[in-house]
Amino acid sequence: MVSASSAAAPVIARALRRAPAGSSPVLAWPLVCGPRVAERTNALSYADGVLQVRVPDAGWRAELRAIAPQYVAVINRYTAEKVARIEFVIA
Repeated sequence: MVSASSAAAPVIARALRRAPAGSSPVLAWPLVCGPRVAERTNALSYADGVLQVRVPDAGWRAELRAIAPQYVAVINRYTAEKVARIEFVIA
């Protein structure tokens, strides 16, 4: 997960806030979840406060659902468009 104390955090936040409408939560996903999770997942879309993320199987979905509130909080720190929830979809 991106650390709030990271020296790059202000630069990342500025770039994400300038992204085209509807894209900043999708772009933020791999930065927020970290490389291990980003290798196995893919942010598909964002609409109406819901970020949809593809996961490989039910195990990953269950694990990520448990920590989704943390991901939402970090995404909302960096993007202008607020994410209310993350929906994990099995590929």
